[in-house]
Amino acid sequence: MAPDPTDIEHSGANLPGELNIPVLAIRNTVIYPVLAFPINVGREKSLKAVEKALEKDRLLGILSQREAESENPPPDGLYQTGTVVKILKSVKMPGNKLNVIIQGLARIRVRQWVHTDPYLRVEADVFEESQERDPSMDALLSTLRDLAQKIIDLSPQIPSEAGFLVRSIDNPGILADIVSSNLTIPVEEKQALLETFDTRERIQKVIALLTKEIQVLELSNKIQTEVKGEMDKAQREYYLREQLKAIQKELGEVDERQEEYEELEKAIKKAQMPPDTQKVAFKELKRMARMSPGAAEYTVSRTYLDWLIELPWSRSTKDLHDIAQAERILDEDHYDLAKVKQRIVEYLAVLKLKPDMKGPILCLVGPPGVGKTSLATSVARALKRKMVRVSLGGVRDEAEVRGHRRTYIGSLPGKIIKGIKKAGSNNPVFVLDEIDKLGMDYRGDPSSALLEVLDPEQNHAFNDHYLDVPFDLSKVLFIATANLAEPIPPPLRDRMEVIEIPGYTQEEKLKIAFNFIIPEVTRDHGLTGDHIEFSEEAIHFIISSYTREAGVRNLKREIASCARAVARDVAAGEAEGRIVLTPEKVEQIRGPIKFFQEIAERTAVPGVATGLAWTASGGDILFIEATKFKGKGNLHLSGHLGDVMKESVSVARSFIRASSETLGVDEDLFDEIDMHVHVPSGAIPKDGPSAGVTMMTAITSLLTGISVDPTLAMTGEVTLRGAVLPVGGVKEKVLAAHRAGIRTLVLPDKNRKDLHEVPQEIQDEMTFHFVARMEEVLDLALGQDNLARVRSDLAQRKALAAATRSAPDPQVTA
Repeated sequence: MAPDPTDIEHSGANLPGELNIPVLAIRNTVIYPVLAFPINVGREKSLKAVEKALEKDRLLGILSQREAESENPPPDGLYQTGTVVKILKSVKMPGNKLNVIIQGLARIRVRQWVHTDPYLRVEADVFEESQERDPSMDALLSTLRDLAQKIIDLSPQIPSEAGFLVRSIDNPGILADIVSSNLTIPVEEKQALLETFDTRERIQKVIALLTKEIQVLELSNKIQTEVKGEMDKAQREYYLREQLKAIQKELGEVDERQEEYEELEKAIKKAQMPPDTQKVAFKELKRMARMSPGAAEYTVSRTYLDWLIELPWSRSTKDLHDIAQAERILDEDHYDLAKVKQRIVEYLAVLKLKPDMKGPILCLVGPPGVGKTSLATSVARALKRKMVRVSLGGVRDEAEVRGHRRTYIGSLPGKIIKGIKKAGSNNPVFVLDEIDKLGMDYRGDPSSALLEVLDPEQNHAFNDHYLDVPFDLSKVLFIATANLAEPIPPPLRDRMEVIEIPGYTQEEKLKIAFNFIIPEVTRDHGLTGDHIEFSEEAIHFIISSYTREAGVRNLKREIASCARAVARDVAAGEAEGRIVLTPEKVEQIRGPIKFFQEIAERTAVPGVATGLAWTASGGDILFIEATKFKGKGNLHLSGHLGDVMKESVSVARSFIRASSETLGVDEDLFDEIDMHVHVPSGAIPKDGPSAGVTMMTAITSLLTGISVDPTLAMTGEVTLRGAVLPVGGVKEKVLAAHRAGIRTLVLPDKNRKDLHEVPQEIQDEMTFHFVARMEEVLDLALGQDNLARVRSDLAQRKALAAATRSAPDPQVTA
């Protein structure tokens, strides 16, 4: 807001030499005296400072921050020279903010800080503008006016009225401040001008800055004039080229551009685009033909036409309809995975009967290392199709999927169209890897863009922003992979056929190792069967002692490590004949074993129970530890537990207290002790209700003094009434228990149906107890005889205590 020239001369009048005023810290600018300026106030201290100023004389100190990022700058984070201003108007804005219009009055310098809380307040010295005038000062003023007028003339964005303001101000210091406030210079340089109290010196600095600014503006204007001249030259060249084209046509000659135009025209016809798309391509070609090759738009149009021509609009690979051969190829590459193989074979069967069917949208969900991505490669091989893989992990920009519009410099199509072009056919197997790890930010939501791609009812006319014409994706076989289904947005998950791939059993890993991993590893390391042999015991040893995973990725690494050790001996000539890897040899190569079977040791004392958990990498066993000590009935929890898991502990404690007599637990004990429940591996977050049964068993074991059966593990949600509710991930949990050497499991009765997913050989090796009540769990885990003995002991103690209380006092009788 420009100041009124009639009021400017006396703007700092009637101010005392010292002031005690509230202070407002501002960022990225400097306020000069005599200028009216609107500012937005939103920080808490700033709001309080404005309120205090409005309560008194409306005077406020303005100090600039040294670092703009600081939200609550200390005194040493502010420049000590600033401006005293008067608040002209204050308007409340939404979000607890103020819009304040201030009028600069004079320069101030902080003498001392009165306080910094709840707002900033200082004692400051006021510096009035010098009124000294002499011929040299008049000369400086004249020079300043001339340079300012020249800036106004060179800058078309500055209104011509600004020249009137410059000519109407006769005070050199005020004119210097007005010019300084409008200079495009860093905050530090503006602050330096504010701190220059000597008027003559300040004007000289401003003149130097204006001279530099004029040089930049003159150079800029010169460049613009040259560019305009080049544009005029380009137009002239265009007309001349058109005339040359007409002359060549008369002479029977054809230039290179004409040949290029004809080649593109043939390529567009050969691409067999849909009629509407071909119409767009020819329109763009005609537009490009009218441009000069030197024009920026020429390259954009040529690149766009190249993309349209190279896309496989009507090119398809011929599918393999031999179902038996497809099954053989799938079995060659992967062991088991019957569900996925069956679904692919079903798709082939339907495709054989109905060639124009739409491609399915499959989503393979399973822990890392079970072969989701490699399975997609096998599917492409079985179908005799091209394969394209796109990793979606960390993709946050919608344009990564849909592409950028051609208005942007360097724009290109999205990953979908790029993948189709790379495949060279319109019916590839398209793998969307790690779809559960999509992100989103201010640039859009890629998962929403994928809704059109993965919807069979819409993807026959997928519209990429760059192409801006529909492309048919209905023939594409999309296969997405994910570790977890939950992070995938529900609308996107609803469009896909989710197939869960569970973890492998130890026997399955053994077969995978001998049928797939060992042949591949030995071949990759230059070894043959004459150099190395893995015994079955060695693979069992590696699986149980060096890996703990649902997949086989780490198993492959461990086998490769053993192969490298053998390759070193063979290359050095130290190997005598074929090296047979035994458990002892593996331990010698790989060092101490990483995983132990510690179930019996961990559960040998009361208060420890073994549970089962589901994780992103499959299943795992979970230890629940409980201990007690003198206290007042408090409950302590640790182990990075989530809210649901904490509630499970509270439910377990409440049930045990309510059933204390039945369980053989002294109810008074709850008020005399504190309990601490801990779930080891405290750095790993844990949550879910399925550990309720295990927590109740651990606490009951602690209070009764009975150790839990070390060969038994359990899972299930528990209610306050003691009912055991079903849980998820049963197959993964059973496999985890089997890997850990546990052979007896307690499962909710309603999970009996889930056992059909567990391989039969695993079921044959294990004993399952299905329960509906918590009392059944405790009978199995602690033993009926042990619980009966505890209840009997408690009853005897209570009877003895009652008899002691009812006996007469011998002293009173005497």
